[in-house]
Amino acid sequence: MSRPESGRVLYSELEYPWGKPPLPGEVQEVADGVLWLRMPMPLGLDHINLYLLQHGNGWVIVDTGLALDQSRSVWERVFEEVIHNEPVVGIIATHFHFDHSGLLGWLSERFRCPVYMTQGEYQSLFISPSESSEANWEFRQFYQLCGVSDAQISEFYKGLKRGHYQRIYPRSYRRLKEGSVLEIGKRRWRVVVGSGHSPEHACLYCEDDQLFISGDQVLPRISSSVSVVAIEPDANPLADWLASLQHLRKVADEVLVLPAHERPFYGLHKRLEQLERHHRLHLQTVVDALGSKSMTINELRPLLFPKVKDNFDLMLATGETLAHLNFLWDEGVVHRAQQGNCYRYGLAQREDSALESNGLLVSA
Repeated sequence: MSRPESGRVLYSELEYPWGKPPLPGEVQEVADGVLWLRMPMPLGLDHINLYLLQHGNGWVIVDTGLALDQSRSVWERVFEEVIHNEPVVGIIATHFHFDHSGLLGWLSERFRCPVYMTQGEYQSLFISPSESSEANWEFRQFYQLCGVSDAQISEFYKGLKRGHYQRIYPRSYRRLKEGSVLEIGKRRWRVVVGSGHSPEHACLYCEDDQLFISGDQVLPRISSSVSVVAIEPDANPLADWLASLQHLRKVADEVLVLPAHERPFYGLHKRLEQLERHHRLHLQTVVDALGSKSMTINELRPLLFPKVKDNFDLMLATGETLAHLNFLWDEGVVHRAQQGNCYRYGLAQREDSALESNGLLVSA
């Protein structure tokens, strides 16, 4: 596939073939039979990019948007005005997060068509906050150990109960695996699985036409959340994420990357390098901060995330700070000790002065 020439913009070492995205609720053709739909969301991140792939006289949808009336209204207009009431024959979910999966059940039921996703992502759909109006003890203990106040923990829990974070569940799915091939229209899309942001995130790679639907696994300007949550407090998603960055280098650098947020771009390998460098710097910041004292997660968090806009951002930043600490803890660079209801972290006593892991060199 030749690169689009008009409106090409260079930014932060990446190349953007379209200077502006479609308007909210509008579509842009990015390749023959591939439509980019800009679905609005009433959040700080105010959109998600969804993709429609033509398949004969029908369409395959990649990701769905939030389970909100606003999203349904956009889809109704797209069905009528864009695909002219041709059938949807399948829905692919890159991963389980609400903005990607919220309407899976609604779309599947409407068109009586299958849902395709990995096993880890399908199972994760059914992990939801408790129905209780009060946070359970595991949720509360998790954030107490991070050094977060009880009042703030209650605010975190209230945020998760908002209507934005709801789903209409599909009752069955077709399993995607690493290397699975989907024949959609005249194209063959190979599944490339990443992790760290979510358990088994499915990206789609069309090698013949050099197209790569990256979901949240590769975004052009913002970094995907790599976060520890209360369900698995000792998880090490950052190790999975860094390994996935290396795995994605098997995809050709020439691809047009079609991400879930912001704009399509060229420069996949450069962006993978930028993302790795971002986390390397965060790890180094943590090590430097712990050079002569012990600190809580809540004390370290502002060093990595000095600007948070709301409670949801604060909750994510807490989980991401813990992800960096769990990575260093697993590698023996830091130790932790519980004091009262809170963990404190410090540098481990080591004879050597450096640790090399997953291609990262972290001074100790």
